[in-house]
Order: sequence, then structure tokens, then C-alpha cells
Amino acid sequence: MKMKSRIVCVLLLGLVGQISCAYAADPADKTSKQIDTLISQYADCCSFTGSILISEHNRVVFKKGYGLANREWNIPNAPDVKFRLGSITKQFTSMLVMQQVAKGSIKLDGHLSDYLPYYRQDTGSKISISQLLSHTSGIPSYTDDPKFFSDVSRNYYAVEDFVKKYCSGDLQFEPGTKFHYDNSGYFILGAILEHVSGKSYEALLKEGILVPLAMKDSGYDHYADILPKRAAGYQLDLAGVENAPYLDMSIPFAAGSLYSTVEDLYKWDQALHADKLLPGDLKQKLFTPNLENYAYGWFIRTIPAGEPGAGQTMITHGGGINGFNTLEQRLVGDHSLIVIFNNTPGASLDEMAKGIRAILYMQQPAIPKRMLVRDLGLTVVAGGGDAAVAQYRELKRTNPDGYNFNERALAQLGSLLLQKGRNSDAITILKLNVEEYPKSTIAYDSLADAYAHDGQKPQAIANYHKSLELDPKDQTATDRLKDLEQN
Repeated sequence: MKMKSRIVCVLLLGLVGQISCAYAADPADKTSKQIDTLISQYADCCSFTGSILISEHNRVVFKKGYGLANREWNIPNAPDVKFRLGSITKQFTSMLVMQQVAKGSIKLDGHLSDYLPYYRQDTGSKISISQLLSHTSGIPSYTDDPKFFSDVSRNYYAVEDFVKKYCSGDLQFEPGTKFHYDNSGYFILGAILEHVSGKSYEALLKEGILVPLAMKDSGYDHYADILPKRAAGYQLDLAGVENAPYLDMSIPFAAGSLYSTVEDLYKWDQALHADKLLPGDLKQKLFTPNLENYAYGWFIRTIPAGEPGAGQTMITHGGGINGFNTLEQRLVGDHSLIVIFNNTPGASLDEMAKGIRAILYMQQPAIPKRMLVRDLGLTVVAGGGDAAVAQYRELKRTNPDGYNFNERALAQLGSLLLQKGRNSDAITILKLNVEEYPKSTIAYDSLADAYAHDGQKPQAIANYHKSLELDPKDQTATDRLKDLEQN
């Protein structure tokens, strides 16, 4: 579809008045208006605040900011606002690794111990670089530890110290036999890059990617730096929104410490369609799927029948980090891109992207549904978990299409209640989730987590067992069950 683009500034009215500039089609253009309407609905129903860029057939057709980059100063989001990327960082790490492969300093079939002498030999000698890139190494992910963020995430760690303490656990499975998403593996890849090059990960990033692509609004995020147009991160509270907790950025490192803008990710996307950063044969390896359709830093999927863009190959990755979540979808056949950054996590970015794809392919997008956590959270504060359960049942009876009633919605509320120390209310909500979704591993895992958090060990064990009955491949449930039964 063809669009004539120009700069359009509109006044957004509502809870906060602000000027927001959208690079879009002519105001009369139906597609551009549909996209703006859809995302505005997500901002209204689902607390979305962020920036979006859409390119189609190798041309930017829409970019715009929604809501506030900083709520305390009433500063609006815009396409040039910098957001933390979370796990989208991994695709940059994989590119840096492949650049070292091109130089001959790393081999994909080489072993971890070949490049990181201080790593434990008994496991490091079994794990290949390819397995680290594809989340098939078997190394436990440090973020799977339910106590990690509360106990460790605010502290600075040198790379070697962190690898030894938090990325060197006993293998969960034989390398190469299973897929388990693993932040430890990508942290280790960053350590390997530093060791073989003699340079910092940040220096390699600038030299190998950011400077060649003129990505001037991207980099490694340091809390102390004065960074113009950096968005603040927020999270949903039971009664509204609050500042996200502090995270020392040495912790995510090569697995999640970068920041960027939607505009810079467009430059990145353009480069990935060419061979500017890497020879074509090696670049293709980045996008060759391994177990569970994960390649090197990317998920590869064919859009199924019934979804907008059916049959297209989608190269995609999301990210989540304190106060931010992000999504990048590359439709390589059409040379199109969808980038969504959010600094108040809550809305489903996958659902938003699916709606955008529907518009691009001239279909009707689904109407966004209101988030349960916003309304039930207020009820819990006022009347407790039982009152929220009663409200849930009434809403489902009287307005079944107006809210997102899936198991993730109640799990989100339960998790938030646990964070606030309301263990009893969390268990009440999560028992409802199991009742509503008796075939959901998410429901049983969440309830088991709540029981474990509350010190109710037998109940936690029983629910982890139930989750594993439904999905024997649930590695997180396996690990937590093992820990509970051994201690």
C-alpha cells in the first residue's frame, strides 16, 4: 500500500494534555488513521505509553509517541525518545559474536572453555558457542531464580565475578538436547567477546554496529550517564502506576543492557537486509532456526493461517526489563517492520502488533480489551481478594467481551499482589485462575510460586507437579520443584 508521508502534529487530550508529533501519511489517509486509532485505544484501555515505528515495503509509513516519557515532568514520548531494550539486546550480541566468527577469533563449534579459561571445565568443555546463541546450552538462567531480582539486581558486579557466581550452575540438561531461554548464556557470550577481543562489550558494540550504522541514539545504558531524552520506566501498581525499581545495568549486560529509539531500530533493520555488517553466509546463520524456532538472537516463525500476513516469515524478538517492554517484528518478505517500545508495561505488545498487521493487510483489527489488573487491583485494595473474585465473576457475566479474561491477566494480578506482600490475596486470585483455566501451566505455576512465596511448601509442590503433568518440558517448574523437594 502506498502512502505519502509528512510530519503531522496533533494535540492529544485526556488525562494529560500534550503535543505529540507523528510521522505519518496525509491526515486523510485511512490506514494511518486506523493505526493511530488502534494504538490510542491501547493507551486508553491498557496503560500503553511508548513509541511506535512502522515501515512497509522498505519505507517508514508511521511513527509516533504516546503518553509520557516522564510522568513527573509531563514530558511526552516521541520517536526519538530512548528506551531500554531488554532482550532485544541479544540480537546485537549475536551479531558481535558472528563478527568475531568472521575474523576467525571464535568458532561456532568451539567450546565455552576454549574462550573463557576461568569457567568451570566440567561443563564448559561440553557447551558450544552455537548452543549459547540458541539457548540450548543447559546452563541455568540466573533470572529463573525467584529471589534473584529482590536479592541481587541492585548490586554492581564485574563480568568475571558475575559469571562465576550466577552463570556457572550445574547443567539442567545435556547441551543441545533442549531449548530453555537463558539469560546466563548471553551474559557468558558477552564475557567471551571481551576475553577474545581484549575490548569491552560496549566498545565492540560501538565499533562493530553503532558507528557504522550511525545509530547515534543507541548504546549501553549506564545509570550515571546524563542521557538526553531517556524515558523513565514505570510499572503498574494496584491503584495506578509507580516508578519501576532500580536495576544495576551490569546485571543484564550482553543479555539486556542496551537502549535505543524506534528510529534507530529502523536503521538496524535496514542493515540486516544488506551485508554491511557481516558476510551473507554468516548473516544467514543468524536467521537459521534451531530448537523451538530460535535462531541466534531471534525467533523465526511463519505466520499461521488466520493471522494477518499469513505465510510470511517473521523474524522477531521481544524484551522486558524493569519499567520497559519492547517488541520488534520483521516481515522479511514484504521488507516491513513493526517496532513497539513501552515504558509502562501492561498492554500485550504482541496483540498490538497483530492489530497493526491487520491494518497493513487491509483487515479489521481486534478491539483492545480492558486490563483486569487495573480494576481488580483497586477492588483488592478496598476489599481484599474475595471482593476481587466476586467482581471478576460479575464482570465476566455482564461484560465478557470488554476485558481480557485470559490466564495471564489473573497471573499478572497475582504476581503484583505478591510483590506488595499481599500473599493471601494473591493465593485467592491465583486459585481462581486455576479454577478458570484447569489446563493452563501458567495458572498452576503462578499458584505454586505464590504458595512457595508464602512458605506453604506442600501446596507449592503439589501445584508444580500439576504443571508438569500438563507440560513435562516446563524447565522452570522442574527446577523449582527440585529445589523445594531437596530443601
